[in-house]
Amino acid sequence: MHDCIKKTAMRPNSELSGMSVRDFRLFSSLIKDNCGIRMPESKKFMLESRLRKRLRQLEFESFRDYYDYLTSPTGIKTELVNMIDVVTTNKTDFFRESAHFSYLVDSLLPGIPTTELFNGIRIWSAGCSSGEEPYTLAMVLSEYSRTRQEFSYSILATDICTTVLESARLGIYEEEKIAPIPLELKKRYLLRSKDKSRRVVRVCPELRSRISFQRLNLMEETFDIGQPVRIIFCRNVIIYFDRQTQEKLLNRFCSYLVPGGYLFLGHSETLNGLDVPLVQVNSTIYQKPA
Repeated sequence: MHDCIKKTAMRPNSELSGMSVRDFRLFSSLIKDNCGIRMPESKKFMLESRLRKRLRQLEFESFRDYYDYLTSPTGIKTELVNMIDVVTTNKTDFFRESAHFSYLVDSLLPGIPTTELFNGIRIWSAGCSSGEEPYTLAMVLSEYSRTRQEFSYSILATDICTTVLESARLGIYEEEKIAPIPLELKKRYLLRSKDKSRRVVRVCPELRSRISFQRLNLMEETFDIGQPVRIIFCRNVIIYFDRQTQEKLLNRFCSYLVPGGYLFLGHSETLNGLDVPLVQVNSTIYQKPA
């Protein structure tokens, strides 16, 4: 255990003190500064509940002690990423908001020049959580490639949470999680465990090889994602940010979109009132002018 932790270790049988309003505001500010997520006071109980387990693991007896460690040079280097893992929300499903995938195949891809399809389009799943979105994209795009042999694609999937990224890379899911996937796609792209007692499936190697998983904090000034992308899926992510942060992030996204590229947002997200160089082409789907 690190020296800084030893100094604040819990005494035997001591009770962990509750989170004061002042402590909550300190954590709220720290979280917003590091990952953009708003924490209004209505979230105090949720935040306290999520952090409490982490405090017990590290044997801190107060939230203030934990905060002081988090903001120390050692804590910033070694613990901040773990705190972010604990507080971030990771809710996702296969084929979530399925109309987006229909639009992708029926309207968007047919409009892309054949030369670009042949060279390979790049898609970015930003805030990919445990991988259901990028694997859904891979299924849909692989199905499209069955009808257009010249079509090629690659997917970059990023998230701030290291825990869910580790799970996503494995591509292993409980059977109840795959219920939204059409039967034909289950047969083609999912592998059942050889251990019949385990009710899990794994995404086939062909799809896994198409996706590159990478930790990325959307609050960073620049994104290390290589070349510009044709399509960005960032759904149900910006709802956790304030308007100023949303506008800044969306403009940054635009700088990584090729001219004519597309941005997909979640069903409850909108660009209304934001100064962003995008044109709406469908419900929660926007295009960067060519």
